[in-house]
Amino acid sequence: MEVYHRVSEFKPKSGTIITVGTFDGVHIGHKTILSRIIDLAREQSAESALLTFWPHPRLVLFPDDNELKLLSTLEERIQLLDNAGLDHLIIHPFTKDFSRITALEYVRDILVRDLNVSKLVIGYDHHFGRNREGNLNQLKGMAPDYGFELEEISAQDIDDVNVSSTKIRNALIEGDLKRANEFLGYYYSVSGIVVKGERVGRTIGFPTANVEPLETYKLIPGNGVYSVVVRLESGTYQGMANLGMRPTVNESRDPILEVNLFNFKDDLYGKEITVTFVDRIRDEIKFDSLDQLKAQLENDAAVAADQLDASSFSG
Repeated sequence: MEVYHRVSEFKPKSGTIITVGTFDGVHIGHKTILSRIIDLAREQSAESALLTFWPHPRLVLFPDDNELKLLSTLEERIQLLDNAGLDHLIIHPFTKDFSRITALEYVRDILVRDLNVSKLVIGYDHHFGRNREGNLNQLKGMAPDYGFELEEISAQDIDDVNVSSTKIRNALIEGDLKRANEFLGYYYSVSGIVVKGERVGRTIGFPTANVEPLETYKLIPGNGVYSVVVRLESGTYQGMANLGMRPTVNESRDPILEVNLFNFKDDLYGKEITVTFVDRIRDEIKFDSLDQLKAQLENDAAVAADQLDASSFSG
């Protein structure tokens, strides 16, 4: 997959099949659109392309709003799109000036003049242009005038629930890993750097690595205990993670991600790791003593091992 960091870098060939969107998380609904443009490109001896934007529009338009958390970092999104088989990825800078272009300018100047679109494939809820004024109906009217075809992808349903990045975010916040992973089509993960903690876990036989996420905008699942798979440079290891305030040890003001790797004794401080959340074990609980906490952790480890053995995780 070729990656371009602004529209002007892309030199389109005749007949490029294009889709547009943020594609946060590259979930199964996104993959339906990607599969369609890739199939169309093959059928027509053309190439597939996605126009996306960075930073996320809300991070630019509402810089003081810290509520938005994304399912994927830019690097993760690039890798997921590459895995999907896309030919070209155009990551255009999203700025306040760019946000002010009209729907007509967006279609005429970007899609038609700069990208030379021959066919545009988009989701049913696509909006574009200043104040998101452009929609599918407007595109249907513009397509014949500007000489390109338009194809709509309808909502993709699982158990009668439309898939969306927002619904996946909500599922993760609620700790509903099964629903989130089902909608994503893969297991959700968070990458970070291991930082020093208070080392209480090692005193009760469960040493943990405190993980500081690489990006502050990356969504962290809801508080609780999870079965996880951790990827290091040296390999992949099973384990369990606690997300929360650590009420039994020394309650934190902000959620902390702590990971206990099974059968692992090396020093991880300062290393980058990726924590993949496979399933949820329980809520975070405050215990009356460290002995009670240790007994619960022993039980959690057994549950985690069973969950991981039963999962389809393949690394």
